[in-house]
Amino acid sequence: MVDIDSIESYNYDLPAHRIAEYPLADRASSKLLVYKNNEIIDSSFKNIGDYLPDNALLVFNNTRVVQARFLFQTATGATIEIFSLEPAEGEGGPAESMAAVGKVRWKCFVGNAKRWKQDMLVRTVQLESGAVLSFYAKQLEQREDYYIIELSWNSDTITLSEIFSLLGDLPLPPYMKRKTEASDKIRYQTVYAKHEGSVAAPTAGLHFTEQILAQLAARGIQQEEVTLHVGAGTFKPVKTASIAEHQMHGEYISVSRTLLAKLLEQSDKVVIPVGTTSMRTLESIYWLGCKLFHDVDAFGAGIPELTQWDAYKIPPVSVVESIQALLLYIDKNKKEQFNAKTSLLIKPGYTFALCKAIITNFHQPKSTLLCLVSSFVGIENMNRIYAFALKNDYRFLSYGDSSLLFKTEPLNNSAINKK
Repeated sequence: MVDIDSIESYNYDLPAHRIAEYPLADRASSKLLVYKNNEIIDSSFKNIGDYLPDNALLVFNNTRVVQARFLFQTATGATIEIFSLEPAEGEGGPAESMAAVGKVRWKCFVGNAKRWKQDMLVRTVQLESGAVLSFYAKQLEQREDYYIIELSWNSDTITLSEIFSLLGDLPLPPYMKRKTEASDKIRYQTVYAKHEGSVAAPTAGLHFTEQILAQLAARGIQQEEVTLHVGAGTFKPVKTASIAEHQMHGEYISVSRTLLAKLLEQSDKVVIPVGTTSMRTLESIYWLGCKLFHDVDAFGAGIPELTQWDAYKIPPVSVVESIQALLLYIDKNKKEQFNAKTSLLIKPGYTFALCKAIITNFHQPKSTLLCLVSSFVGIENMNRIYAFALKNDYRFLSYGDSSLLFKTEPLNNSAINKK
């Protein structure tokens, strides 16, 4: 019997040569694995429209990757790498922080931290105006697996977003084992990326082109967007023997009133998130709506937040009741967006509320992303799918090939779909 909490249940042998270190020249030329009705089909991503139902609603994550990796030199010549994950508590969300000038505090991973002895690190760059910009990093606090770093610079007109562009490096995943190249600044962004704040791309969307999006729209397949700014919560490796002991980081999400209304009014739609981040966003808003349904003051004056295990404890309500609660909340607060933070961990035993299929890449062994896929199609089916992909020369991970996976099992809790 499979132990659904053991991280070894989400393990497989991934040869190094199957990891895609570079993207294909044409985004849409990737392979596409389709899993539906217990059948596996080998296809090409450019044909994805052939496998989508006419009543599909595709939901894309429109976050934009920022150049969040900085290299500093210490007085002794050591190189310190600061990987900026997300704003620290009290700094607002990524949008507010990216617009800040002068000083911000961020949660960061620090490479070679033992060599950081001096109070403050500094980098300088000469601007086109001739002025010299000085950029500083100061270590404020060490947490369990990250640091709170104060980033500051000698300008009250240059934003943090501009600092990232001027001095930062695009943070390619470490398993690529290569330096960022100029082409990555284009190819490691989706064609629909808008809102800055992610430190990793929502890679399922890297296969879409403007032409494919137009073809799908011409067929009447609806397209909507959400925002989840990818942080440590998505890619943090699982280091515990049990997935139940893994601690997720919170990530910022934003969903428009338009999408909420569409989910409420068009219950016949087959909701298909593009990527695990879109799926976590959609599923998170359902459970946040459940929170509000049970207690209209559940969020107080703070930002709404879904913790790691809330979805396994909150009494479910119908999708209609959940979405109505969210619409009432944003109307009461005179907003057009529902902004929140989620730490949701999806593992077997999770009850999916909104998503009927998912477009996603092939994920790392022993990761929360592979755990999510296993929750959606079942561990045994996940093993079949990945074995097929390995046997048929699929490329894996961020720059790898794609899959379209349909959920065919009935929901465990009929209360969610009760209208």
